[in-house]
Amino acid sequence: MNAPLTQRQARRDVFESNKLAKRLRREVGQAISDYAMIEAGDKVMVCLSGGKDSYAMLDVLMYLREHAPIEFEVIAVNLDQKQPGFPEHILPAYLRELGVPFHIENQDTYSIVKRLIPEGKTTCSLCSRLRRGVLYRVAGELGATKIALGHHRDDILQTLFLNLFFGSKLKTMPPKLVSDDGRHVVIRPMAYCRETDLELWAAQRQFPIIPCDLCGSQPNLQRQQVKEMLRDWERRFPGRVNNLFRGLANVVPSHLLDTALYDFQSIVATGAPNPDGDHAFDPMTFPESLPETTLQPLQSLSVKH
Repeated sequence: MNAPLTQRQARRDVFESNKLAKRLRREVGQAISDYAMIEAGDKVMVCLSGGKDSYAMLDVLMYLREHAPIEFEVIAVNLDQKQPGFPEHILPAYLRELGVPFHIENQDTYSIVKRLIPEGKTTCSLCSRLRRGVLYRVAGELGATKIALGHHRDDILQTLFLNLFFGSKLKTMPPKLVSDDGRHVVIRPMAYCRETDLELWAAQRQFPIIPCDLCGSQPNLQRQQVKEMLRDWERRFPGRVNNLFRGLANVVPSHLLDTALYDFQSIVATGAPNPDGDHAFDPMTFPESLPETTLQPLQSLSVKH
């Protein structure tokens, strides 16, 4: 009896793994298509930290490179910040085994951060600025046309609420933008991917995860609070987080309060019906349930099966 059960479970595991792989590839392909992230002839610099998200990004982009209808290059780049005890052999060995072009940049940003930030204070801000500057320089030296970062859907939503709660701004991480030095295009191919899926994929693919110990495992308490809030919502109200994310691409500037975004001062009554006009006297109605929606089929970067 045990053998058939084991075989059925093994078949089910393979089925679930294939389904997860297809979902991640579909979501990445859709995000790339929606925001024109990658074009024919691009050289994409994949920023590889050693965490689950960047491993998954490299994994999916390598697949798309072989199966998408356009040609583009991928080069993996890791910044070795010279943290004490950093296992510097892991990434080169992994990348050589994959057969992907890569570059390891050695810069002792660790010592700079430790020298400038008092003990016990958050190091993330300075560390990020230093790392960003180095990666921009490396992108120029390598001739990369796009810089790919491994932020996912949950990162984008968490950043939205962090900016709202602590910065009084309606702002988040966009899927595509120009770098702050104006010289590079930064993309987030995994903008549509859920973190829970990436956790499962990392376990299935057995990525050699390297933890970031620069800050001594110092937690980002504000981000962690927001992350727990969103996960609690998803548990109690399935579909709510998905609708929040969809709302970021469905903005109505005339129904917000930003005078720089919408010209409120020029509003006059025209006498003509306006379907987007004010409905303050109407009760707001919403569906009773929040169904999980699926993404539309891929377009310009569709995957050939």
